[in-house]
Amino acid sequence: MSDAFDLIVLGGGSGGIAGAIRAARHGARVAMLEPGNLGGTCVHVGCVPKKIMWLAADIAQTLAYARTYGFAVPDAVPLDWSALVARRQGYIDNARNAYLRRCHELGIELVPEYGRFDGPGRIVAGTRTLTAPHVLIATGGHSVLPALPGAALGIDSNGFFALRAAPRRVAIVGGGYIGVELAGVLRGLGSTVDLFVRGQRALPSFDAELGTHLADSMRAQGIGLHVASEVRAVERDGDGVRLQFSDDRAAHRADVLLWAIGRAPSAGALGLDRVGVRRSDSGHIVVDALQATNVPGIHAVGDVTTQPALTPAATATARGLADRLFGTAPGFVLDPDQVPTVVFSHPPTASVGLSEDDACARFGRGAVHAHRRSFRPMRGAIGGDEARTFLKLVCVGDDERVLGVHMHGAQVDEMLQGFAVALRAGARKADFDATLAIHPTAAEELVLMH
Repeated sequence: MSDAFDLIVLGGGSGGIAGAIRAARHGARVAMLEPGNLGGTCVHVGCVPKKIMWLAADIAQTLAYARTYGFAVPDAVPLDWSALVARRQGYIDNARNAYLRRCHELGIELVPEYGRFDGPGRIVAGTRTLTAPHVLIATGGHSVLPALPGAALGIDSNGFFALRAAPRRVAIVGGGYIGVELAGVLRGLGSTVDLFVRGQRALPSFDAELGTHLADSMRAQGIGLHVASEVRAVERDGDGVRLQFSDDRAAHRADVLLWAIGRAPSAGALGLDRVGVRRSDSGHIVVDALQATNVPGIHAVGDVTTQPALTPAATATARGLADRLFGTAPGFVLDPDQVPTVVFSHPPTASVGLSEDDACARFGRGAVHAHRRSFRPMRGAIGGDEARTFLKLVCVGDDERVLGVHMHGAQVDEMLQGFAVALRAGARKADFDATLAIHPTAAEELVLMH
């Protein structure tokens, strides 16, 4: 068995798999090193199982809604959590097996080992040393716990997927994607939830108005949202925990504490110092627009880099890299101003392009025009729900080129994709205005902001 390849991929998550498959389709001989389950975080303890749990919580909310429409739905409809977990695992197993079949069909050699650099283009994997002119680092990231007393009494997002019932009282610390999403899921499945955010709002990287509307939605669902909250210690309290804070507020008691304070790059054991790969202060691998590191022949994609920690970004950039290295196409290049993303809160929060503040900082406040619409969607209005959908367009210049679309409300996760295409195509506000509305829908409000 030869240990010489055209491409060695370190990591079998979304980015690694995408790059390996695309390179193999171009005829490259590829080895992919993955000591764990093929599919990585997204498939096993990330996007996929999270969305399944989100759907379960959404169904629970729909059952409650049904009563307001006249359906004789019982007040309590129990969830068989074990059955849901079994179905979730079946879906995950199918995805992993599909990846395995595809790699086998394309002749990709799967090596169930960690890899580390022994020099440029030389990777040690167990007892083997593999060589290739190109190495793709796609080892992803991992959740972190804070360095404070009692932190180990809490769980992280991986621990969430190990739950087999909804805890009675949950404290979540962290106001990013994971904290916001799991707060909504657990609340929808029956837990009492409090979310503690260190800053002044959840989702601080999003348009500020989205943060306001998200906070209103969370509180309307009964989620306790606590801003400017810094935990200084955690203590065991019977079968649960007690959170102590840096200010003089009262301690908070919960049955389960879930940390969602961020993720760190999984790059420490790769031997990057041996080959001189440059990393940021946070430990992320620094790459250019073409996914190249500062060392020729070494490339990186996904959460291990300084680029957006999103599965579609990792997948697209890995395929683009393989196209450039082994094909004839220029390949996809990530535009940081054109990254659509959805936070699966309840209801979802969706965004693409520049926030109003970012647009003003770049072009000047006088050049930026923001158009917004807030309304009660028909489903809620009929059912007596006061929840509102919020839509916002951020435009620049006399021709009002649309630079940002920001939404919070039911079904905005499905609405965003098409509008992301419009942004990439350079649409102007006039193009939105000239587009015929689809009535009655929530999406039509984005083309009716006259």
